Amino acid sequence: MKKSKSPDKSTVNLPLVNANAAGIDVGDTIHAVAVPADRDPIAVRTFGTMTCDLEAIAAWLQACHVDTVAMESTGVYWKPLFSLLIQSGFEVYLVNAKQVRNVSGRKNDEDDARWIQKLHSCGLLQSSYLPDSEQEGLRTLVRHRRTLLLDRSRCVLRMQKALEMMNVKLHTLIRDITGKTGTLIIEAIVQGNRTPEHFLTCIAPNIRADRATILKSLQGNWREEQLYLLADCYACYQFYTERIASCDKVIEQQLQQYQHQLFPETEPKPEMISTKKANRNKPEFNTCNYLKSIHGVDVMAIYGISDIAALELLAETGTDMSKWPSAKHFVSWLNLCPNNKISGGKLISSTLMKKKPNAASQAFRNAANAIQRSDNWLADYFRRMKAKGGNRYAMLATANKMATIYYKMLSCQQEFKPVDLVSYQQKYRQTKIFYLERKLNDLKKQAA
Repeated sequence: MKKSKSPDKSTVNLPLVNANAAGIDVGDTIHAVAVPADRDPIAVRTFGTMTCDLEAIAAWLQACHVDTVAMESTGVYWKPLFSLLIQSGFEVYLVNAKQVRNVSGRKNDEDDARWIQKLHSCGLLQSSYLPDSEQEGLRTLVRHRRTLLLDRSRCVLRMQKALEMMNVKLHTLIRDITGKTGTLIIEAIVQGNRTPEHFLTCIAPNIRADRATILKSLQGNWREEQLYLLADCYACYQFYTERIASCDKVIEQQLQQYQHQLFPETEPKPEMISTKKANRNKPEFNTCNYLKSIHGVDVMAIYGISDIAALELLAETGTDMSKWPSAKHFVSWLNLCPNNKISGGKLISSTLMKKKPNAASQAFRNAANAIQRSDNWLADYFRRMKAKGGNRYAMLATANKMATIYYKMLSCQQEFKPVDLVSYQQKYRQTKIFYLERKLNDLKKQAA
């Protein structure tokens, strides 16, 4: 009996969408590149990761008449190659690894590259959201500033621990040991003062504790190793404060370039001042003025969106909301909506995707969590959702609403129009009454 010819493993059986597609498996030391089988006798090659190797990849792809390239987002190793391919005129897809890894039998980088090339040639891959050059620069600086703030906060925690180990109860008197009073007391301790009466001159008038309580709280055992840790952590705290101030200047320059790129001929507008309560971590420049000029609308008018949150949202999402077809796509990208799984017409699961929220999603969550005690309609919605499903449920639901408002403000260039709290509560009561009346009528029909 004649054996049937085995099918060619390099053949793509699905409809061909991208005939000139290539796939790249990105790594730290090597890049595996696959092109269509008819373009080169060796359809899969491996290259190094040096600059000359990246240029060789671009030259080989051009020689193979490749138009579009797909690669996995592996760490930060993809960024140099991605930038060089964009400059060379290729259409580059940065693909989530989840879209390409659910196939067994691939044991090396060459097979991975070949599989990515096949999927991309069939049009089965979607590119991830990528910022433009100016937004990429702003995002890098804003993320660095957030890292500096986290490092500085760790220094504050270590200072507080050192004081506690010496039984100096400074945190029982003041809310923030890095405020005016706390800074003066720490500097006095670092300079060698140990007498509680000497610290009385550092106490600000707004401290409510009486003199006897202050003297008791500032008595300590003054251990040498803890004094050294306190002085060292305070020096680190001052260093990070200087670095944050320096970073703010560079961010302001980046915002000016961003503004000039979007509106090169815009005349200077009168300076705006934010009406929201100042935050101790707020940038030193006028964030509100730049954001209003770049967006065209005042996104800080949304309840809970602070200067820092608005700056992070600009750095993470940019100004072009057309990258997301609708507000639902935007909310889904932020992972602020249920990941519905439906089979046989039934809802199997509606939980959130188990992934770490990105910086934009975290900004909306923090803003939602900050308004729960406010007196506005979004805060009323938060409290109602909290009574229904708990704090996390309410935070996600309110962040979903905030993200939808943010998307519509930027995409339609409409200012935020808050709803009157009394009208909002009255409308909710009427809706609930209508729902309960309908349920009562259904029960009456069943009992008749």
